[in-house]
Amino acid sequence: MAKIGINLKEGSVVKESDIIVGIDLGTTNSLVAYIKDGEAIAVKDTNGKNTLVPSIVHFDAQKKHLVGEEAREKLVADPQNTIYSVKRLMGKSYNDVQNVEHYFGYEIIDEDEDKLVKVRVEDKFYTPIELSSYILDYLKKRIEGVLKANIRKAVITVPAYFNDAQRQATRDAGKLAGLDVLRIVNEPTAASLAYGIGLSEDESKTIAVYDLGGGTFDISILQIDNGIFEVLSTNGDTFLGGDDFDRAIMDHWIKIHEIDPKRLQQEKDFSQKLRLAAELSKKKLSSDVNFSINIDGLELSLNKSTFEELIRPLITRTITACKSAIRDAELEVDEIDNIIMVGGSTRVPLVKELVAEFFGKAVDDKLNPDEVVALGAAIQADVLAGNNKNLLLIDITPLSLGIETVGGLMDSIIPRNSKVPHRAGRQYTTSIDGQSNMKIAVYQGERDLVEHNRKLGEFILKGIPPMPMGLPKIEIQFILDADGILKVKAKELRSGVEQTVEMRSQYGLSEEEMGQMLLDSIMNAQSDMATRALLEARNEANNIVRSAEKFIQQNEAILSESEIETTKNLTNALKETVKGEDKDLINKAMADLNEFTSPLAHRAMDVNIKEAMAGKKV
Repeated sequence: MAKIGINLKEGSVVKESDIIVGIDLGTTNSLVAYIKDGEAIAVKDTNGKNTLVPSIVHFDAQKKHLVGEEAREKLVADPQNTIYSVKRLMGKSYNDVQNVEHYFGYEIIDEDEDKLVKVRVEDKFYTPIELSSYILDYLKKRIEGVLKANIRKAVITVPAYFNDAQRQATRDAGKLAGLDVLRIVNEPTAASLAYGIGLSEDESKTIAVYDLGGGTFDISILQIDNGIFEVLSTNGDTFLGGDDFDRAIMDHWIKIHEIDPKRLQQEKDFSQKLRLAAELSKKKLSSDVNFSINIDGLELSLNKSTFEELIRPLITRTITACKSAIRDAELEVDEIDNIIMVGGSTRVPLVKELVAEFFGKAVDDKLNPDEVVALGAAIQADVLAGNNKNLLLIDITPLSLGIETVGGLMDSIIPRNSKVPHRAGRQYTTSIDGQSNMKIAVYQGERDLVEHNRKLGEFILKGIPPMPMGLPKIEIQFILDADGILKVKAKELRSGVEQTVEMRSQYGLSEEEMGQMLLDSIMNAQSDMATRALLEARNEANNIVRSAEKFIQQNEAILSESEIETTKNLTNALKETVKGEDKDLINKAMADLNEFTSPLAHRAMDVNIKEAMAGKKV
């Protein structure tokens, strides 16, 4: 398949190959790499010192954003406006993160448990996709400064356990940053490529990738055979990493020096100094046997044996996850050929020691563990650029395939660059009460609105049993075969009603037309994202308005006049904002209505349950 290049600066389609970069979009740190003279190189900052960019975004009083080291300096001084660990929110609903909401120092909006989360910074609302795009844009500018050229194509890595929504969110973030994301690569796959594993066509190995970063731990078991990577199993802990080592040291000092917890809350400067001292001691004790430092007149010390005693239970948790991963892969420990170490926290000697002890062999740690994933992504990018002739790339679908949803939005089901044959599906529901038919319109393209994409066809799923809106479960499946023929299957899961339609013409576009569609999607990414955000806010607001009106009708007897009046006023205010063009005003009106009605809804539920259970024995 011919490669399609896009010149963003000139707004034209070109057919020549160009530099493709590899990006590790990390929870704690991110970095970008490329191939120079056949070698993968991670790009350093302007001082030529650090390759790592803290994955942190800060908003100042004018809503301008800072990224990286400058943003990290604001973590303690201005936590409400400093966003970290946004990767944990990618593709997640509030329902997914509500149990760990306390971990974040900023506000996460819980308007609807099933909707993707938003982050509130005063009266502005940001999606994790937008926040991640700021980090990707920073990395893009960093490498452009080094290469003195426009970078427009990238490979981005994600954890092996990322689901379709999380991968699509990562793609969207790249597009919003002005990047054509050619491939989403699993982080353990990238790490193995960096070590040269899987580059040989006749190689067959089973490897474990042990990834212990600042905030997360992952273990992946991979089977590599003839250049094909298969993830056999993954396990880990999204809230376990080097930060927990630091916290264990801090807790130790707080205990032995009897530091008042109130002091830590009130004196943010002292708390930050203590945290930084703990981080420094961890690094020093990876090579020295003793550490000491004076913090505001307080003499703090730690030796290596005490440090290892403090962190041993945390490392043991990672070993437990390794056991589970091997069991899930239906393997024995001695069947693992290589153990690759990834993440800065694997520098701690006790980590290497206990991992090697568990697997019964030495670990591979000759590469910089902070950089290994980005270096592997750069190698994958080089393969995509056609510079590695030894590897055969499996054919891919050139443009995304999806359906039209409420408001004329395009919902991609099979993203562009997915390997074929491919099968993917998503569940949808009805938007009005008693809906018995649903139109499924299928589109091809990269824009957020279907009007800018190419329509492949449509059909109507008939005979949906009449139910309240939101209750039917309709699964749409796309089955794309090796010849590029698409079958679309729609099924209402509660009743079993289904219909299948075959659609051809995926390759009916010329390379120039296809390239122009890709160019349009990237050039208009900012405006497309704004339009999508506005339409999604309107759709969500209209649903909330209907729910609020229904709530008043059903519960009028248990609500006071003032409660009814306030609810109606807030509902009317939301109706008015929906008519406007400001999605943040809509989000704020929704948040205000939800905040007021949530306790009312809980009260109504208690009353209704009490009435339903009256006279019954449990």
